Amino acid sequence: MTAAQRRHAAALFTCAAAALATAADADIDRPNLNFYGVTGIIDMPSALSQPDGELSLTVSHFAGITRNTLSFQILPRVQGSFRYSGFQDLNFGGFRDYYDRSFDISVLLLKESTYLPAVKVGLQDFVGTGLYSGEYVVATKTFGDRLTVSGGLGWGRLATSGSIGSPFGSRPAAQVGRGGKPNYDQWFRGPAAPFAGITYRATDRLTLLAEYSSDGYRIEQGKDRTQPSTAVFSRKSSLNFGFDYKVNDAVNIGAYYLYGSELGFNISLSLNPYRPPVKGSIGEAPLPIQPRPSRSESPLGWSPDDWIGMENVNGRIMEALSEELNPQGIIVESVAARGSMVDVRFRNAQFDASAQAVGRVARALTRAMPASVETFRIVPVVDGLPASAVTLRRTDIEMLAAAPDNSDRLLAVAGIGDAGPRPADATINDAVFPRFEWNLAPYVRNSYFDPDQPFRFDAGVALGASYEPVPGLIFSGAITKKVIGNLDENKRASNSQLPRVRTNFPLYDREGDPALERLTASYFFKPGKDLYGRVTAGYLERMFGGISAEVLYKPANSRLGIGAEVNYVRQRDFDLQFGFQDYDVVTGHVSAYYDVGNGFHAQLDVGRYLAGDLGATLTVDREFRNGWKVGAFATLTDVSSAQFGEGSFDKGIRLEIPLSWFTSRPTTRKLGTTIRPVTRDGGARLNVSDRLYPRVRDYHRNGLEEQWGRVWR
Repeated sequence: MTAAQRRHAAALFTCAAAALATAADADIDRPNLNFYGVTGIIDMPSALSQPDGELSLTVSHFAGITRNTLSFQILPRVQGSFRYSGFQDLNFGGFRDYYDRSFDISVLLLKESTYLPAVKVGLQDFVGTGLYSGEYVVATKTFGDRLTVSGGLGWGRLATSGSIGSPFGSRPAAQVGRGGKPNYDQWFRGPAAPFAGITYRATDRLTLLAEYSSDGYRIEQGKDRTQPSTAVFSRKSSLNFGFDYKVNDAVNIGAYYLYGSELGFNISLSLNPYRPPVKGSIGEAPLPIQPRPSRSESPLGWSPDDWIGMENVNGRIMEALSEELNPQGIIVESVAARGSMVDVRFRNAQFDASAQAVGRVARALTRAMPASVETFRIVPVVDGLPASAVTLRRTDIEMLAAAPDNSDRLLAVAGIGDAGPRPADATINDAVFPRFEWNLAPYVRNSYFDPDQPFRFDAGVALGASYEPVPGLIFSGAITKKVIGNLDENKRASNSQLPRVRTNFPLYDREGDPALERLTASYFFKPGKDLYGRVTAGYLERMFGGISAEVLYKPANSRLGIGAEVNYVRQRDFDLQFGFQDYDVVTGHVSAYYDVGNGFHAQLDVGRYLAGDLGATLTVDREFRNGWKVGAFATLTDVSSAQFGEGSFDKGIRLEIPLSWFTSRPTTRKLGTTIRPVTRDGGARLNVSDRLYPRVRDYHRNGLEEQWGRVWR
């Protein structure tokens, strides 16, 4: 581990541990993460599973070998992992210090029962260079609540010591090529070797571990003639011993004696959407529902003919609503009141749960509206787009406010549909338009996986502003100024055979400071029922400027959405000012969005990418009710793996965590990142910041239903 890597790892875990210090005791049944960052013992896997949704980052180090692994319990029976490993002084593959990327997946075939063990099958490094490539079948049995025993059979990397033969035939030589492609014909082929391990939970925090490893570390010992390397350690034994200490529900540390010659350590940070650092919600409670007075107590309010003709009645209602909702971060955009119905359009600037914002508006309407108004038509607006219309009967709100199962019962009688155009008699809030906003905040930009320096970053200040003179027309921009960082030290030159639409990013990092990150004019509109439209022009992202147009068909009650986007863009100058280079391209996609159910969402984009290649991108996300999103994507185009270069095709992982998960305070702010094992030019899509589907979907039926339990909060 280099000094920079050590500083980065230490800073990461120090900040995480401090942020999660409120995670009190180690009372979560979370199995050990091994040196590969997957559920296991020390270096070998086990058949146990992490809690559903567990997201773990593990840093392990011994003998100059550092493994950084991000693992996610995709489903209760499925775990996936991405690993970035460094080998100091290995002199392998033409590099003195070698770095390797790999993906793992494991599936629990059989849950443990009274008499039978849990059984898991796994693929290690099934998409990568094949350095860690191996497969395994492992069984684990627990005895009481303290002792577990595991035993299994490994192939590939996990059969390089103690082989007992080749039960399923010989193993073909690895066809690494550009890496990134699964070697299907190798799986569970060739020599197999047994491994075993035992763990004993001495206390609620301390676990003792021992194992017999079938990993021979032939490359790391310089003994693999087919892949010459320098020995970085001497493996003298197949036995490993160590302990794991659970600091709290988020952080584990471990120390080990490995292979009869080495000391090692690992540290892991584990987060779970179901296990927030702060329990409950500490946001301000809403005001109570106000029941209507009787007709005898308020005859004027029950007679629409008496109040509807009052001067500026919509303005008075809007003033009353704004007085209550503005402090909650809800902006009333327009009001159209009639005798028995009101149409209210609002913007939500605070609540990450869309249903909670709708509920707050409904509560306020019970206090602001005359008694004759029975129907509340509540329309959330996003950047001038009316996303949907939630129709509630006032009688239902009054009757169900204190009823058992009130959330489900209110949802059953709620109407959710297309918002339609703003009523002609609506009064628009003069205090909202024209609307100007600005912010000054720190920013951090990262670069990963450069063999010369695996982690680089810049930090500085970003100034952003937006101006909306009328609903839906938005002028916005952002500039940045670096304060510290080393992204400009990347001297690697692109070797791409394609137009260098992404691989010239080091030139932008070196020359683009200060940087005009974005400067655009956007217009959002509804061309028809269940349709949404957008046109954006200007400097769209760091590397391209031009014009982008999009239309989305998405009925509010449908799981399926269909969109189309077309862009004409030109590549920007490296200094990120106002100039352009000679390269231009027409790019665009037809996209299908589908809510699969059980928290899974799929997106398929088919079209033309920035380098002119044609193909498709499939993205699958698991989304949790509190706003967590963890997903993966892969792109295949008509660019061959040889043309694409290292990695063979574009793929990656994306993660998004709402800030409210950390603080328990309502906010629409989120933390997110996208991790690509390698950045190449094939399959590169334009980064447009204001695409339509993410803007409207949270206010459609499926999005509202996911969070409807917070409608009364």
